[in-house]
Amino acid sequence: MQKRVYIAYTGGTIGMRRTTYGYAPASGFLAAQMQLMPELHNDLMPAYDIHEFDPLLDSSNMTPADWLKIAQDIAHHYDDYDGFIVLHGTDTMAYTAAALSFVLQGLRKPVILTGSQIPLCEVRNDARENLITVMLLAASYPIPEVCLYFGSTLLRGNRATKVDAMGFNAFASPNYPPLGAVGIDISINWDDIQPAPTMPDTLEVKTIAPAPIGALRLFPGMPAGIVRNMLQAPLKALVLEAYGVGNGPTRDRDFVDALREASDRGIIIIDCSQCLRGSVNLHGYATGLALAKAGVISGFDMTAEAALAKLFYLYSQTYSVDTIKRLLQSNLRGELTRPD
Repeated sequence: MQKRVYIAYTGGTIGMRRTTYGYAPASGFLAAQMQLMPELHNDLMPAYDIHEFDPLLDSSNMTPADWLKIAQDIAHHYDDYDGFIVLHGTDTMAYTAAALSFVLQGLRKPVILTGSQIPLCEVRNDARENLITVMLLAASYPIPEVCLYFGSTLLRGNRATKVDAMGFNAFASPNYPPLGAVGIDISINWDDIQPAPTMPDTLEVKTIAPAPIGALRLFPGMPAGIVRNMLQAPLKALVLEAYGVGNGPTRDRDFVDALREASDRGIIIIDCSQCLRGSVNLHGYATGLALAKAGVISGFDMTAEAALAKLFYLYSQTYSVDTIKRLLQSNLRGELTRPD
């Protein structure tokens, strides 16, 4: 029996057309382009249905409400397809992939995000290879995870980050091995893939909603007043992108005091590294330990995208502050590795 895949087209470069104002999404254009691809009519390819979102979004306009909409769309069609593809713009694809990994609970089928750097309508593009390969992956490889496929590499969705604005290998997973590599053959690293859930046997969509959550990247000479202002109400949580293994300018007492006062008020501050590789260790240096004593918690080797999406997800479940802190530092969907 021919496999079937469901394609949720949310927008992005892959389906755009050339206009006098530059590339722009156009309703129905991607589906028409795909109908012209002889590869998709080959007997080896799965059958597919496309659901085009309205409006089509440049991914820069994505919000938590859109993440939930995508998850609900997948759940609505979950029993009817072998796999699911989310076509998405590259700018915030890593955020969406991370968010879907938390929201889609009990996932047993592949959900794979992809897009392109050049639209499918252009003669030379990366869209064709990404699209064909991801359809084969979603149809025939029972990977029970939210993944991101780009530039011949399959990544865990909540481990991915965009590393190149111009190249075809636009995404990387610095702190976790690729789930698969595509060359002459498709090679899946099954040992690195999350096991399918044992219970329950149905997909559940957990809510995710906007929340007063922020992100702040430290830089040398940052005035403590900026940090203090950032940590004012209504903020509930902050992803702090610190140096190295989680260090900050602790010689600035006003900076440390601002963190401590916010933590005492119940604001969660999670420390992620500005480095692509490596893990936060707040006990490795005195400058990290001072942050821990001020109430900052470790994000270990999570990407900033995953930490932010995880915060949105956890706050949407109405957990207590202590529970959110505990779950932030727990491995829920393969998004972090805690040291032994």
